[in-house]
Amino acid sequence: MDTRTAGLMRDTSAALHGGVVKQCLDAHYPAPAEQHPVRLDPRKNHLLAALPDSIWRRWLPHLEAVDMPLGQVLYESGSIQNYVYFPTSAIVSLLYLLESGGSAEIAGVGNDGIVGISLFMGGESTPSRAVVLSAGQGYRLQARTMKEEFNLGGPVLHLLLRYIQALITQMAQTGVCNRHHSVDQQLCRWLLLSMDRLQDNHLAITQELIANALGVRREGITEAARSLRQAGLISYARGHISVLDRQALEARSCECYAVVRCECERLLPAGLAT
Repeated sequence: MDTRTAGLMRDTSAALHGGVVKQCLDAHYPAPAEQHPVRLDPRKNHLLAALPDSIWRRWLPHLEAVDMPLGQVLYESGSIQNYVYFPTSAIVSLLYLLESGGSAEIAGVGNDGIVGISLFMGGESTPSRAVVLSAGQGYRLQARTMKEEFNLGGPVLHLLLRYIQALITQMAQTGVCNRHHSVDQQLCRWLLLSMDRLQDNHLAITQELIANALGVRREGITEAARSLRQAGLISYARGHISVLDRQALEARSCECYAVVRCECERLLPAGLAT
């Protein structure tokens, strides 16, 4: 891993802990207005792919392609949100920050969902923070447009409400898992959910960032990752993790992964929203 990538990952760790986020972003990440759009397929995001054609054609001129670099803060705790984001290849971590500076992930969002639900749910802001944990791309939609579409009702309203229910399930199951299951099982659950949001079985992330997301000590993640590697389930080098045996990883995980996945499949089946 090169020096710049290592620096970005250290800065992301600071963002997860609530450190000098603004300095981190100013030093390494372009402001949203300066981002250069990338050519992507918006329908790599499952929610966008589920829009009926008439709604899709109405949305398409308003969707803005954006790069989502490692460590970018999409919104801060308590801030007014100007956009919602639809990741296509990035993973965003929704984090709750403690007064002590510690943090823990309450949910993750990738190509399965949308970041910024408080914007159209009426709350405008949220006490959590959204940080890009795995770099990639996505699309964003202005707040006013999103609110107008949500308030029209119909397929968009029904689709987003089902997604929110799935997200609530993920949040609740994360709390249960963090309280009752081992670090080994938590890591398995987290890796499986992350891989579900990627197009391959490789994840560019450090053990320190995973520890910050799970709210556990880095030593615990190091020990759990070593155990998984020795069992032939994963391989890892500095800054990169690959899943080698997904079936065995699922068997080793607690029931929390299956609960979240099954609920998502039940609430958000393949096909167009109605």
